[in-house]
Order: sequence, then structure tokens, then C-alpha cells
Amino acid sequence: MIKTYILGGAQTDFERNWSKEGKGVVALLKEAMTDGLQDAGLSYEDIIELNKDNRIACYVGNFIAEQYVNQGHLGALLTEINPAFYGVPSARYEAACASSSVALDAAITKISNGDYDVAIVVGWELMKTVDSKTGGDFLGYAAYYETEGKGIEFPFPKLFGKLADEIIKKYGTDEKRFMDALAKISVINYSNGKRNPNAQTRKWFMDQNQAESRGMDTNPFIGGRLAVSDCSQVTDGATVVVLASEKYVEKHTIKNAVIVKGYGHRTAPMLFEKKMEDNKDSEYVLPWTRQAVLDAYRRSGLTVDDIDFFETHDCFTSSEYAAISAFGITEPGKEYEAVESGMIALDGTKPINPSGGLIGCGHPVGASGARMFLDLYKQVAGKAEGYQLKKANNGMMLNIGGSATTNYVFIVGKDE
Repeated sequence: MIKTYILGGAQTDFERNWSKEGKGVVALLKEAMTDGLQDAGLSYEDIIELNKDNRIACYVGNFIAEQYVNQGHLGALLTEINPAFYGVPSARYEAACASSSVALDAAITKISNGDYDVAIVVGWELMKTVDSKTGGDFLGYAAYYETEGKGIEFPFPKLFGKLADEIIKKYGTDEKRFMDALAKISVINYSNGKRNPNAQTRKWFMDQNQAESRGMDTNPFIGGRLAVSDCSQVTDGATVVVLASEKYVEKHTIKNAVIVKGYGHRTAPMLFEKKMEDNKDSEYVLPWTRQAVLDAYRRSGLTVDDIDFFETHDCFTSSEYAAISAFGITEPGKEYEAVESGMIALDGTKPINPSGGLIGCGHPVGASGARMFLDLYKQVAGKAEGYQLKKANNGMMLNIGGSATTNYVFIVGKDE
């Protein structure tokens, strides 16, 4: 199988509100694409040349632009960026919050099969076009809408609040210890976000006392046990990742290339209650998430001991908490140990979300998978400005869609 390399990419500043700037999706995509191509050492002229021999394709990840910006047919929309995309194969991929991971999977597969030498993946979402209540209803389509989203205000905080309940119930974890661990996860991600020049919350404040003060005016409850500090952000943004074949890398004598080493993709039951029924015979609260991780380890030939850092889908603190054991960092039910010890902090032995994650960096739904993937690349390539880790030979990411319904895992590392 042909190796898949990462040439580079870019993300937009997740702090921005594109509607307030008077800009729409084409402006968003033009900026992200131009910056991403430049970082990868490509130009629009290169796209034209590659397309003459049908050696390039584009893959778009987006959840629900039909609602947020009244636009579909998003693969073809790339032709509005630049005429260089005329004739280039392109299509849109969707799996809720894992939409751009599906796009990445498709792109990697085509490179691995030898179909193309270059693949451009772009994930994006414009979410600040509507008020928060309307946006919450749109996001409900990522669940089983008729029973889990329709008529429910902010359905996803409630679903991941139920996940917190299930973790306490399944493992008999002390409630205060568990909730304090969730608070510390929030603090870590906000702290990491302050180092990231593209993070949405880099100017925000969060400390342990604030995160633990759930139910207060400054940190109101929003879904069961979860308060505002436990939630990811409503974000506008896009991320571009450029992938290439071994042939392309050798032809252009690209040194110290970063490679895709493994992946996992599993789908759990759609309904949250069925997920919880499904985990009764498993030691993991999210067994299909764990299986996606195991698949990535198997395909890469690596173990958790080989992974230097992680980017995970902290749409809520409870989802990051569950990911700790899914990665194999601790045994199931012992996740709090990794939090309390500082193991997952930026200076810990297994840092999670050096970028700030979805809580700190931001969560433009269709862009989050690509953003995490790009951050794996940045760390391994030594390009994570402001938040670069000392050791980053191999990184793993987990991107979930819905209430951990679609589970995508990628491992990225140095080509050794």
C-alpha cells in the first residue's frame, strides 16, 4: 500500500465572527485554501498542472451548511475559490462532528490506492449566522432528531450530561472526584488555548475555582451535571490539510516528511440509550470508541506507549474523560488518575489537546476533525507555534460525530 504523507495546511483564526465581518463561505474558503496551499508548498498553478493528468482531488467536510448558510453542493463550491479547481474531482462528506474525518479517510484511501498524488481536504462550518437556540436545534440533527433533538433546548449538553451520569454509575466513581476532574480538564484546555494563536478562547479566563463553581451566575448549568465551563465553543472556521503520495514526496525531495501511520473507524448505535445498553458487557463506557482506537493501534503497529500526545474530541469534558481510557492511558474507571496527576497536562507524560481542543481552540463542527489532524502534523513537524511539545514523534486523535456515534481515530508520526 502506498504511504500517505502530510505536506501541510492551515486553519483560520477561530476567534473570528465572519458574519460580523460581512464575509461568507467563499471568503472563508479562499483564505483557508490560500494559506493551506502556501504552507504545503503548492500554488493554484500547481493544481492546474496536477489536474491535467488527473492526479489531484478535493474532499470537503461539512455538517450542515444547508441550515447555517443555506448552501449545499459543497464540493462544487470550491470552484468559486479559484478557476484552478475547474475540472478537479471534488465532493462533500458528512458525519456530524466527524465530517472532515470522513473527508480525510476518503482522501487517504485514494492516495493509498495510487489514484491521486495530491489530495486537498477542507473542513469548515459557519455557526455564528444564527442565535444559540437555533444553532442548538441544528446540532440536534447529529442525534436521532425525532427523539433526541426535536423540541429539546440544547440537546447535546444534555446527552453528554447523561454520559457523565453513566460514567459515575458504571464505575462507582466518587461524584466530587469525578466532577473536579472534569473541571480540571476544562482548565487544562483553556490554559493550552492561551498558547495557541488561532484559538477562540486565547483571551478568555478560566481557573479551577471558576470551573468548579457550576450553577453560579458565571458558570450556569446547561445540561444535567455539565455547566458552561464543560462545553466546547460555537465557532466559525475552516481547516485545510494537503496530503501527498510517496511518489510526489520523492519527486519533490521533501525532507523530514510526516506520515499517516494508522486509522480506526467504528459506528455505534445512533440513540444514546442504545449505546448505554450496548456497553453493559464491556468494561468501557464507549466500547466502539475503544475499538476504533484499537484498530488504529493494530494498523500502525504501535501501542499507547509509542504515542507522545493526543488530540481528542472534548465537545464536553465528559467526552474527554471517557477518551482517556479509550486511548489506553488508564484502565476504565481510573481516568481521574491521569487528570489529577497532571499526566494529560501540557507538561505531562501524555498531554491531551496541546492545541486547547474543542473547548479551548474552538469547534466549527465540520472543521474539527481536520483541525485535530492538522495539529498532529504541526506537533510532529515542529510547527506548533506557541504550544510545541518537546517530544512529538507520534500523535493520536479521536474525532466523534453525534453522541460518540461515529468514531474516527488517526495516528500521525515521523516517517522512520
